[in-house]
Amino acid sequence: MSGMNEIQRQWDDFHSYVERRDVIFYHVGYFSQTIIAAMADAVKLRVEHAGAVAQTRRKLFSSFIEMAQNIVHYSADSYEKEGNSEASMRHGAVFISLTDERYYLHCANPVNADVAEKLREKLEHLRSLTIDEIKLEYKETLRAETPADSKGAGLGFLTMARDASAPLEFELSPASGKDSGTSMFYLRATI
Repeated sequence: MSGMNEIQRQWDDFHSYVERRDVIFYHVGYFSQTIIAAMADAVKLRVEHAGAVAQTRRKLFSSFIEMAQNIVHYSADSYEKEGNSEASMRHGAVFISLTDERYYLHCANPVNADVAEKLREKLEHLRSLTIDEIKLEYKETLRAETPADSKGAGLGFLTMARDASAPLEFELSPASGKDSGTSMFYLRATI
């Protein structure tokens, strides 16, 4: 029975930490389109329960979807079933917290070096724009054709930047150990 007390203590410690940080959604593990759809339902309910107004809920939801899609498209850590033609699952983490009436969306996942450089360029460019310039670039991107090597229309970061109440924040840190050819990508959007 002493093992059960330790398990309960660990759970209580984690739960207490989550409550102190006002975490309203957290997932770490593998992501796929099916998993994202299930998480999206949970995020909708949690954000409604947290009392967010309709416009904030829309912004949170669209930014959450973009972050999760980013993991599916770019995470360097994938899991594929042998002989399965379906898309692989990719590893990463997302969480949403609420502090002083502001929502913070975070994501983290490993990325290959070439992807890391592209992400850095895109995000540094977005950080240099005003909100009006972001909105204009968003409209122009909607009208443009999707590049052949793109995994989307390039709207993900623009969507998050347009909906955020502060510039997107990011870090790229070299991974250690067996994943030394990758970087950890961290992104935060404030809504």
